[in-house]
Amino acid sequence: MEYSHRYPAYPTQTVAAELEQHIDIHRQGYNYTLYEYENVDADDIGSAYKHHYRLPDWKDEFPVFSEVNSKALQRTVTRFYQNLSNLKAQKNNGNKVGKLKWKSPREFRSMTFSQSGFELKNTSGRRATLWLSKIGDINIRYHRDIPNEADIKEVTIKKETTGEWFVSFGLETDDADLPGKSDVDSLDVSNSVGIDLGILSYIHTSNGKTVNWLDLEDEYERLRREQRKLCRKEEGSNNYEKQRREVAKVKRHIRRTVLDYQHKITTWLVREYDAVFVEDLNVTGMLEQSHNARNKQDAAWRQFITLLEYKAELYGCHVVQVEAAGTTKECARCGVETAKPIWVREHSCPSCGFECDRDANAAMNVLQRGFAELGLGWPEDTPVETALPTDTDDFREVSAKRVIETGSPTLKERTASAVSE
Repeated sequence: MEYSHRYPAYPTQTVAAELEQHIDIHRQGYNYTLYEYENVDADDIGSAYKHHYRLPDWKDEFPVFSEVNSKALQRTVTRFYQNLSNLKAQKNNGNKVGKLKWKSPREFRSMTFSQSGFELKNTSGRRATLWLSKIGDINIRYHRDIPNEADIKEVTIKKETTGEWFVSFGLETDDADLPGKSDVDSLDVSNSVGIDLGILSYIHTSNGKTVNWLDLEDEYERLRREQRKLCRKEEGSNNYEKQRREVAKVKRHIRRTVLDYQHKITTWLVREYDAVFVEDLNVTGMLEQSHNARNKQDAAWRQFITLLEYKAELYGCHVVQVEAAGTTKECARCGVETAKPIWVREHSCPSCGFECDRDANAAMNVLQRGFAELGLGWPEDTPVETALPTDTDDFREVSAKRVIETGSPTLKERTASAVSE
């Protein structure tokens, strides 16, 4: 399994200047890769592997490329072809895409050392040292240990728009070291849950639990104030650059708050349940709609699903994405479709008379589709009536604040029980 650990870095002024110089050379290498891809005969390029053989000629023609690590320069060429492959994949999926463009200094802020050219030292305390070839030592805040069973495959150093530096270690762990998932045939279906990514609540589970949305209104009000200040500055001036960083810090705070929230929810889900079923949403198409786009973007549902799948591997939980179309309209008991405008929050089936919360009905449909995806039958001890209407005494709601509190690493054993109270 491949994953990464990220650490704050604190280079000296001299090392920071060297890092910026190296990153700019890699940016030029990326742009020159694009130039050759568009202008050189296809027999000599066409893949990252072929393009690597052209690097000695680059160094002869442009000595500046000799100033950076050769493996890191190869990784920059590979980065171009990875972007190209991602662009082709989006096009094959029917999305409208343009073409890769040259990177400006503000767009290219990182470089990656792969296989060699780096060494992690002095890891016994809260501070560690990262040595990079042709650059030197960089102090990092080593706030969590890299597992002994994990191999460091690559190191990425990045300067954020706020001016801060971070180091990411690409790790690889043998699957044998991870907790194995139970066989589908022996899966405890009574300990499985369907998740509806909702509107009034962030998530709604098939067993009648909800987690509220984060309240980010104060953060967005601060962002609006800082952006208004930025508009009053003269672009290119020192005051403009200073205010731009303030705006970037507020955006970073919002982004980190959402990510931290998602980490805690997904960790609770994969610890609590043997199988989690979630809708496969077309997030890009949803954001293209004119109404409520910002709230949908704040939800970061695709990021939520990616975290859920990633943590499922770490905790031995099954996570399955199911078709999202029709989960709101279909009745969880009889399957009859009923049109529901967005403002109708209750499900009332005209065919069988089953009534419950709109999102609870959708979560139950997700659960049923998940069982069908795995080839399992509907468990007899989990009737649809367990999706409780929100006006019943047994309905359980979890506030955003409570999820954050119970997600603390020091409360590991209390997380699931506190959320389910």
